[in-house]
Amino acid sequence: MTAARLVARSVRGVETVVAAEVRSFGRVRRIGHREVFFDCAEPGPGVAELRCADDVLLVAAELTGVGRHRADLRLLAEAAESVPARRMLALRKHFGGPERSAHVDVTASFLGRRNYNRYDLEDAVGAPLSAALGIPYRSRRGGAAPPEGGCSWRVTVVDDRAVLALRIGARPAHRREYRQVSRPGSLHPPLAAALVRLAEPFDGARLLDPCCGTGTIPIEAVLSRPSLSVIGCDRDPRAVAAAATNGASTTARWAVADAGRLPVATGSVDLVVSNPPWDRRVPPAGVLAREPARFWRELRRVLRPGGHAVLLLPEPDLAGAESAGFAVLDRRPVSLFGSHPEVVRLRA
Repeated sequence: MTAARLVARSVRGVETVVAAEVRSFGRVRRIGHREVFFDCAEPGPGVAELRCADDVLLVAAELTGVGRHRADLRLLAEAAESVPARRMLALRKHFGGPERSAHVDVTASFLGRRNYNRYDLEDAVGAPLSAALGIPYRSRRGGAAPPEGGCSWRVTVVDDRAVLALRIGARPAHRREYRQVSRPGSLHPPLAAALVRLAEPFDGARLLDPCCGTGTIPIEAVLSRPSLSVIGCDRDPRAVAAAATNGASTTARWAVADAGRLPVATGSVDLVVSNPPWDRRVPPAGVLAREPARFWRELRRVLRPGGHAVLLLPEPDLAGAESAGFAVLDRRPVSLFGSHPEVVRLRA
């Protein structure tokens, strides 16, 4: 078959990480704001198992000339009317999506100031798609979330360029089935997968998350590369219990331990990947509350020489890391639910 056009949505700041993952099975066409456009001829496991992406969709239409005025919505409506909607559903099934849909729903987003809102965008394309498929359109206007089982489309507008795409899966890719228990500060799973990928894991490596919370990073590490030996630690027994529940089907191991006093042998870890509790949602506790610099000394102690640490930090002050003997490899700002932390890569 002719290669299908797809787009992977991502957290802002990790688009190139998603592109690197895509290149293992597809050809990247373009990288944009939170989007990676690529071609793929066959469904294969890569599309369904794209772990660093928030969502994966089939591109139905791309158009330019979409300005800031309400009259420009007509361009989107006309594009939706010309979409071969039933053929798109067949293509979705070919890539592993559901066979049937009970309704049409649309999610829209745009950059910049416009004389219309997201619901205007959604309704502009939702109505013609509903007519073409002969199933109801469930609008999100008013904040009502449509029920599951829909044919879910997404519209994005950046500058004057718009993309209309159809979600492959029955739900967004970032909604992981393993996540049975969540708590404040739980990390977004695709970002956790991106952190793991940036650590450059290799077969048989030993990976540690000293602040594992409900286990997202260790679980994503095991699912991304099953040969890893992964351990997650947290000083809160309730968090470790939640992590064990979420990771019950994985080989990840768990321990109740303070990140400032880790029960791990010196130089025995190849990779550290973590989201330390240094923000307003989850304040530090235990040893780190009294002596924050202890965190860096413990990481440097457990990592072998040349080992990598990849950390998500809200306001990076790396003086402590450098004092402990770490070399800063790079810093990558990301945007996540209104906050702007940095992904920092270090070498021991």
